[in-house]
Amino acid sequence: MALRPEEVTSIIKKELEKYKTRLRVESVGTVIQVGDTIARVYGLDDVMMGELVQFPNKVMGIVFNLEEDSVGIVVLGSDNPDRQIKEGDIVKRTGKIAQVPVGEALVGRVVNPLGKPIDGKGPLNTDKVRPLEAKAPNVVERQPVTQPLETGIKAIDSMIPIGRGQRELIIADRQTGKTAIAIDTIINQKGKGVYCIYVAIGQKVSNVVAVSVTLAKYGAMEYTTIISASSRASASSQYLAPYSGCAMAEEFMYSGKDVLIIYDDLSKHAQAYRQLSLLLRRPPGREAYPGDIFYLHSRLLERSAKLRDDLGGGSLTAIPIIETQAGDITSYIPTNVISITDGQIYLENDLFYAGVRPAINVGLSVSRVGGKAQNKAMRQVASKLRLDLAQYRELVAFTQFGTELDKATQAQLARGERMVEILKQEQFSPLSIAKQVMIIYCGTRGFLDDVAVSSIKKFEKEFYKFMDQAHADVEKTIESEKELSSLLSNKLDQAITEFKGKFKV
Repeated sequence: MALRPEEVTSIIKKELEKYKTRLRVESVGTVIQVGDTIARVYGLDDVMMGELVQFPNKVMGIVFNLEEDSVGIVVLGSDNPDRQIKEGDIVKRTGKIAQVPVGEALVGRVVNPLGKPIDGKGPLNTDKVRPLEAKAPNVVERQPVTQPLETGIKAIDSMIPIGRGQRELIIADRQTGKTAIAIDTIINQKGKGVYCIYVAIGQKVSNVVAVSVTLAKYGAMEYTTIISASSRASASSQYLAPYSGCAMAEEFMYSGKDVLIIYDDLSKHAQAYRQLSLLLRRPPGREAYPGDIFYLHSRLLERSAKLRDDLGGGSLTAIPIIETQAGDITSYIPTNVISITDGQIYLENDLFYAGVRPAINVGLSVSRVGGKAQNKAMRQVASKLRLDLAQYRELVAFTQFGTELDKATQAQLARGERMVEILKQEQFSPLSIAKQVMIIYCGTRGFLDDVAVSSIKKFEKEFYKFMDQAHADVEKTIESEKELSSLLSNKLDQAITEFKGKFKV
């Protein structure tokens, strides 16, 4: 059969019309060195700072250093993720920045810094994600802090109050009750509509499990998410953990809800960042920390805010924790974080070992914002409490010289001793503001001056029971009106006098 040239031409033309070019351009690089969770990659000339890149075996990394002839990449993963990578491996760009899953699905879960569940309760049912790093709300988008975030701890709510949208630092040596205050604060948010996020950085796995069990026991896991980057995790995981927690918290804040986030603790976070920076050959500065160590924490903590009402009115309250060495709050990281936050709660070793718990040093602790958000009833009864306690501590130091004291000084010492006793509080027993107001009222108005110091705890316990049974209306009125009127003060005076008549040591 003879083929005509024109037929062949038409068939080729038709086939050429059907043909589509499928060219795909990929930006790739080659691993030239890997070790200690750091990969140095040649190529990737157009990669962005903070971009996610993919190694073989689905291992991910985040770009940290952009150098003239190579790129420094931190390999992500929990246990030695760089072991699956070898020299000569191909690295691909993803065009994405690091992000984590967010939303209601994370409530009640324990996740790692990449948002993957590690509590054995199955996958997360959420398709929402947020970038780890986000711009903090600007001055115009914020409003003043006016609403209290009640911790349930007498010493804090009365003297160092925290407002919703504030950043209050807890600073102390190890094993002095920092985490205990944080956990009590989470437990106290039950029924108050505050979501809680607890970020554990560089802690033992057993400690994280203990926190999870405690919160579940008191029904607090119903509104809490735990992000765990334990001491077993890589430095990259510990570095990402607080930013992941903040991204999860921001989802609630921008939805008009109130959130409390606890970073436990930022000293280990700074150490993880120092480790990464030194491995990346960044120039070290003071205490071998890199030059941008201040920016590390400021860009994290500045994301806490109380948003304007027309933006939903949500709030993000941050409680960072810093561990000091031998009570030295003047070292590099503590002074950095003190200057970023709106106040600090300083716990003292000597007080802790003397049985004053929480061991708050009133002189060095301060809240620069919370006073404006403090409950008015509490402000009425505790306005002079801080000053009185500071003076009491000075007097105690003075009396150690064995000088003779006049009656006024003796009375001041007796009052101070009883106030210290009142402010002691067991762990896992947060109190309502009304109960706190009533017992502090007893102390500051002199009703306890004739009660033996050894009987104060018994007095407090039985006083709450008596008020619940005989004068429940007083507590309800304090809760609803949030103010002590003269009528309510008279009622409270009568109730205390009545109880003192029945109280037996």
